[in-house]
Amino acid sequence: MTGQEQRIVVGVDGSDSSKAALRWAIRQAKLTGASVDAVTAWRYPSGYGWAAVSDGAIDFEGDAKKTLAEALAEVSGLDPDVAVRPLVSEGHAADVLLHAAAGADLLVVGSRGHGGFASALVGSVSLYCVLHAHCPVLVLRDARDGTGTPGRPAAR
Repeated sequence: MTGQEQRIVVGVDGSDSSKAALRWAIRQAKLTGASVDAVTAWRYPSGYGWAAVSDGAIDFEGDAKKTLAEALAEVSGLDPDVAVRPLVSEGHAADVLLHAAAGADLLVVGSRGHGGFASALVGSVSLYCVLHAHCPVLVLRDARDGTGTPGRPAAR
């Protein structure tokens, strides 16, 4: 994008795959002079509110903020010169990521997060992003699927 700051958006859900994506995005941002938007999505489960809730109600947004903060703390020493903006938004992960990636130079996601099927090579969120994003998408596959090393894209 000419005349504008370069921006990389990365999805973070606390999974090893998403942490590898965050590390990769920060290293790429250092190389390209881009900033990084680290994005975590949260939402109320379907049917939430229909059942009685105990006094210790679940703080979905607070949990999402904690997850993102922990992931950022884990990679905090990677490159202090790269601007990393934490963003926590309510909504389905794929929709939140696509909205955050509007106008971005790159969207980076892990191959599988905490949801989905363990046998799937690419999760539903990453697949949705690949099919619908208006910017390039990098899907980092991790060592658990036998095709790559955490933090490095698989060679294919």
